[in-house]
Amino acid sequence: MNEDQLERYSRHITLPQVEAHGQQRLLESRVLIIGMGGLGSPVAIYLASAGVGKLTLVDFDRVELSNLQRQVIHRHSDVGRSKVESARDAILSLNPDVTVETIDGQLEGEALRTQVAKADVVLDCSDNFETRFALNEACVRHRTPLVSGAAVRCEGQVTVFHNERDDAPCYRCLYRDESGEGENCNLTGVLSPVVGIIGTVQATEAVKVLLGIGETLGGRLLLLDALSMEWRTLRLRKDPACPVCGSR
Repeated sequence: MNEDQLERYSRHITLPQVEAHGQQRLLESRVLIIGMGGLGSPVAIYLASAGVGKLTLVDFDRVELSNLQRQVIHRHSDVGRSKVESARDAILSLNPDVTVETIDGQLEGEALRTQVAKADVVLDCSDNFETRFALNEACVRHRTPLVSGAAVRCEGQVTVFHNERDDAPCYRCLYRDESGEGENCNLTGVLSPVVGIIGTVQATEAVKVLLGIGETLGGRLLLLDALSMEWRTLRLRKDPACPVCGSR
């Protein structure tokens, strides 16, 4: 690290759980973020500010005025722009040391598997089952940790799937089909700070995974009810009959 980096990350380096070697590890890490919306915004901002060296941003959408209520990485002047380009500019204005790769489109098939294989950790900030299922399958195949978050109305959830471990559950152990999590904030609405809370937890979990510190949410589903500001934790176990990881 150079002198500017030592100053920028000094509060990390002071932490005994991180120190200089941990910060260097973050600088050398690669993270894949799927979705640059309400969850992806705080995820990208905090991972960039934390010094994660390589971020790959994926989204096919354009910034709309209605996004600005919760997608805090974008600005009013970005309306109509590609979300990944808008997010890239915001990240580089925050931390020019970060290398940002953008994929303006849907990531599918072999292209998805290639990006997952490159990543040290993947963050699912998407909002539909098709993407979540495909991403989970790729992460299981390549044994890549997956940090999953979701938010709707005044509720949110977040967990970590340690796909690098044979005994860990995957996303399909939690949701076998599309009946468990079918609501979308476009139809039901979402309280804007809720996505910020969940996205920030996702970013925290990703940093813990990259550094190998603390106890992650692996095997636990953290649920937020923001109206009562109560958190609940559900235990997750591997499903031997899971169609994705059951035969691993």
